[in-house]
Amino acid sequence: MRLFRVLLLCLGSAAVLLSVAVSGAEWFVSPQGQRSSPGTREEPWEVAFALAGGGKKVAPGDTVWLRGGSYKFPFTKGSQSQGFEVKLAGTVEHPIVICGTPAERATIDGGLSIREPSTYLWLRDLEIMASEPRPEKALGPVNTAKAAPLESDISQYRPWSGLNVYAGQGCKFINLVIHDNCQGVSWWEPSKDSELYGCLIYNNGWLATDRGHGHCVYTQNQTGVKTVSNCIMSCLFEGTFTLHAYGSKNAYVDSYVAEENIICGKGPFLIGGGRPSRNIVSRSNYLYGASMSIGYVAPENEDCEVRDNVIVNGELRVIKYKKAVNEGNLVLGRNDKRPATPRVIFLPNRYDPKRAHLAIYNFGKEPQVAVKMEGFLKAGDKVRLLDPRGFYGAAAWEGTAEGETLNVPTPGEFAAYVVLKERKLVDQR
Repeated sequence: MRLFRVLLLCLGSAAVLLSVAVSGAEWFVSPQGQRSSPGTREEPWEVAFALAGGGKKVAPGDTVWLRGGSYKFPFTKGSQSQGFEVKLAGTVEHPIVICGTPAERATIDGGLSIREPSTYLWLRDLEIMASEPRPEKALGPVNTAKAAPLESDISQYRPWSGLNVYAGQGCKFINLVIHDNCQGVSWWEPSKDSELYGCLIYNNGWLATDRGHGHCVYTQNQTGVKTVSNCIMSCLFEGTFTLHAYGSKNAYVDSYVAEENIICGKGPFLIGGGRPSRNIVSRSNYLYGASMSIGYVAPENEDCEVRDNVIVNGELRVIKYKKAVNEGNLVLGRNDKRPATPRVIFLPNRYDPKRAHLAIYNFGKEPQVAVKMEGFLKAGDKVRLLDPRGFYGAAAWEGTAEGETLNVPTPGEFAAYVVLKERKLVDQR
């Protein structure tokens, strides 16, 4: 019975999670939990204790379940707080999984910081946000003498929050909802061979007198490969980036794979900086209203593959690469002629068989577009279409499928949705 229960709860990557279910313990956390509790379903832990290892009780292969509710990190004005520290070390065969309980909304209010000795850690199905409001007016004037001119200023109003990754080999950050932080994801060199997958990242950043600050994903990399895949990202302010894989001539921006991401609205997509980059792959990404730059101000770069991307109302720039594969990309400016038929991108979720992401370029501006969801949808399935920039709000559409094809509402030239079947979320906050 225990094996069956864990597989139902995790809903993904059966081979790895099977080992978790067979060999690992289950620990439970709730907003009312206590450090002195045994960490059971009936007597759960408090969150900071669990994420720090539960008094060294959390071991490779274990699963830590966060029950629904809000986990508020105490914010001290001016502290530039990055939230609860996570210090959990799994192994390649037996990762440690921190997972929101299915059908319950588990909210980290104030951020998470992945620190040593974390490794082979899977973090999934959680909301990460900051409840403190943004300043009512733009901050400034900017002190350009500072390396990070406004971080200390914004910390007078709200925590930095977001997902901050400073460590970890082989980590996975899966199906997170990251919004209304100063920065969505801050992902640095010590994190190696890790993956950001299926996340919704939106409404992050803040406004200054020069421009917006705080990106969806700000990242650098030297060793191993960082992968950003199947995410939906959108910026709130001009001057901020969706993917900002960037650094000065002293920072490394190497070995990235960005594929099957959906970029909607504000926020250019950049991989490049002041130091020459190498081993860059940007494949099958779907942008609307944003441009893609592979390369930036480095005098030359090594090698990249830029293939099968769709960019509408934006540009594609591949800058100063010695060896570049640049093919199969569709790039349409605002005044370019549109194709006669819609372009539909349906992306089932690798870790959750009841979830998919959907993008529709509705070139003919039809009120609805037929979307074939072969292998995902069948007659009688209950389906919900959710706004990726309002995941916890009311469904944009819900109903019962008559078959594997769904007629999807498409207001305007572009629409993006999260598709869920047979599941509703219970907000226990």
